[in-house]
Amino acid sequence: MRRPFISVIIILAGILSTSSVKAQNPQWDAAEIKLNLEKLNTLGSVLYFAAHPDDENTRLIAWLAQEKKYKTAYLSLTRGDGGQNLIGTEQGIELGLIRTQELLAARKIDKGEQFFSSAYDFGFSKTPEETFEFWDKKRVLGEAVWIIRKFRPDVIITRFPPDSRGGHGHHQASAILAQEAFKAAADPNQFSEQLQFVSPWQAKRLLWNTANFGGQNNTREDQLKIDIGDYNSLLGASYGEIAAHSRSSHKSQGFGSASQRGSSIEYFEFVDGVPAEKTLLDNVDTSWKRVKNGNKVQPLIDHINQIYQIDKPELIINELIKLYKILDEIDDEYWKTEKKKEVEKLILACGGIWFESVARNSSYALGDEIKVDHSIIVRRPNITVELTQLNGNSIHDTLKTNRLQKDTMLVIADRTTQPYWLMEPHGKGKFNISDFNLTGYPENPDAPSVSIEIRINGQPIIINQLIKYKYTDPVRGEIYNPIVILPPLTAKSSSSLALTQNARTVKVNLTFQKNGQIGATTFHVKPNIPKGWEVLPASFDLSFKESERIISREISIKPSDATQSSIDTLGFLLNNKERLKEIKSIEYNHIPDIVYFPDAAIKMSNINLINDVKNVAYIHGAGDLIPESLVAIGIKVDVLSNEQALKADLSTYDAVIFGVRIFNVNKQIAQLQNKVLAYVKMGGTVLEQYNVNNGMIAKNFGPFPFSIGRSRVTDEKATVHFDKNDPIFNYPNKISEADFKHWVQERGLYFAEDIDKRYRTPITMQDPGEALHNGSLLVAHYGKGKFVYTSLSFFRQLPAGIPGAYRLFVNLLSKSK
Repeated sequence: MRRPFISVIIILAGILSTSSVKAQNPQWDAAEIKLNLEKLNTLGSVLYFAAHPDDENTRLIAWLAQEKKYKTAYLSLTRGDGGQNLIGTEQGIELGLIRTQELLAARKIDKGEQFFSSAYDFGFSKTPEETFEFWDKKRVLGEAVWIIRKFRPDVIITRFPPDSRGGHGHHQASAILAQEAFKAAADPNQFSEQLQFVSPWQAKRLLWNTANFGGQNNTREDQLKIDIGDYNSLLGASYGEIAAHSRSSHKSQGFGSASQRGSSIEYFEFVDGVPAEKTLLDNVDTSWKRVKNGNKVQPLIDHINQIYQIDKPELIINELIKLYKILDEIDDEYWKTEKKKEVEKLILACGGIWFESVARNSSYALGDEIKVDHSIIVRRPNITVELTQLNGNSIHDTLKTNRLQKDTMLVIADRTTQPYWLMEPHGKGKFNISDFNLTGYPENPDAPSVSIEIRINGQPIIINQLIKYKYTDPVRGEIYNPIVILPPLTAKSSSSLALTQNARTVKVNLTFQKNGQIGATTFHVKPNIPKGWEVLPASFDLSFKESERIISREISIKPSDATQSSIDTLGFLLNNKERLKEIKSIEYNHIPDIVYFPDAAIKMSNINLINDVKNVAYIHGAGDLIPESLVAIGIKVDVLSNEQALKADLSTYDAVIFGVRIFNVNKQIAQLQNKVLAYVKMGGTVLEQYNVNNGMIAKNFGPFPFSIGRSRVTDEKATVHFDKNDPIFNYPNKISEADFKHWVQERGLYFAEDIDKRYRTPITMQDPGEALHNGSLLVAHYGKGKFVYTSLSFFRQLPAGIPGAYRLFVNLLSKSK
């Protein structure tokens, strides 16, 4: 296990955690304190189990966590890396980082906990068999077992069934894994290597949370029915309202939700274990009777709830301290640890104790000294609070009521803040996580923090406080972000994609940045050159002076074989041992800023390309990187706003392109469509990219009728049948089977259906076991021009540098007849 950021003992994987609060301090109002006081009397837990961010039932999680007050968690096997993005151009790893934070934002609202496995969302899958080929089923099953053994749920609930009713292959796979993990977690002979840290755990039952959506109703009146439409007067909201706020956190998926009020019935089908007749936790004792010596605890908790005064919460602190000590007498380490954490947070909240640890800069580098400003204040009277230690250093200052005390400390940055699942290059279907003990965590569990020890009315509490960077935005106000620990040297290329057309040499500028507080130093950089490519220089030294931060170097890239289209990745070694990294950041107002360090790499693609397209207009939809990709092959791209497009003389362009999902997101699409169809009629070329078949703003997609279905081909290696005589495949580039090699993630999605006969459909394709589909490419003459609608996933292929995708895309834009 990696070392902690500073000298704070962190017991392995948090299983045998010490008595400490490992988070930002709770800022609960009087109602939230009351809710958490009531939760002290509940010893039940539920794990919700599915495949992706946004699969979870947020209303049920909110109800379980805040109405029933069970420990409630959601295990999302993936981070949603293969989904669509309605708020930007991020895909893959970056989309997974965004959706991780959106899921954590949702959990802050519905009060569930969050877990992940190492499974990578590689895109839509039609079968669980295909899914398991990529995910490494045994590994993911072991991770699910590990999480169950750590979390110890009384009931496990799946979102999906294990068969075709689940739809997406990931969905079906999640249910299959849940069923197998339900049994395996209780079997000491399965994944026995885990038992040095955890014990076997048998959940009482496994249920499927059935639903009626997507045109499929899996609910039945003979299933277990629970009304979760309660209104919580302490929260001032129903669980339908809370769920809407939670689900609306999934902004990249366009899942803004309306609040629902009133009765709401959830249905559950029995899968395994002991059947339930009336409640989800039938035959599970969720009171203190379930643990030995628990009889001493419940009367005191009842007493504390009775004497709690909303305007004087500090009056129960001594009783909470008494409870804290009595908890040491119960004979159940799991519930002892969990309930002591809850009591610690209540003591802090009742005392109005606020604290923060803020770094003076937003980023540092390995080895840097970090000055951390620590502030603490006690805002309720008649309690004694002593600050005894900061990061192991004795303080022993008694805090005065409502007086902010500040201290400064130094910590050393001894590792980067790279997300733990990105420490190693990921496979096609899984993240490579070498330290199994990190399994399940949504973020780095050992993020930069400081240790604070305080005594409240004589009771010591240790707080591991995350170090943040704080600033004030003139519009958004006070903003907190995680601090960033950088590698000592990072690099950025002038282009992440080096397209060498017809084997011509491409020059790429590399900007190297020395990070942190180190002085003059020298780094050795060596390109890791794939076979079939020439890169010059083959290595070089970077000598930074004391105050120098940036050095630039130019490299030239050329394929060895001028006759072959090829694609590879150029990486770099630092000092002959480490992979050189790049700094990438993602910023959206609804989530904390994200900074991570992928390998500094250049995608190299040699394309044998004839291109007669010089100037195109691009109107964005949900967001993609097609414009940048076209610029890389020498096409001038004007990205037009709605207003610009409606006023523009489109006849000056060789073609007009609509971005992905424009019919789903652009409220002026009907006017834009009228404009571009008039342009086609006068001799122009228009290319429309894929749209999804729900949430349509307009449905007049082209000059002749067709509709959008849900069919897709997810096998990126699927055979493509095409009419070799069609002009689309002959001008200006002769398209062959080789042009459909190296495609990534999928062939296409949301294919057209009910296609008017005036369209040519020159491509057919299919996934294994399915019928051929002709809806991925539609071409029609209209007036003097050409109209193209394509569901082929060019938005993935072009940024990935796929040679054949470029050749075909240029043909679609060209003036072929």
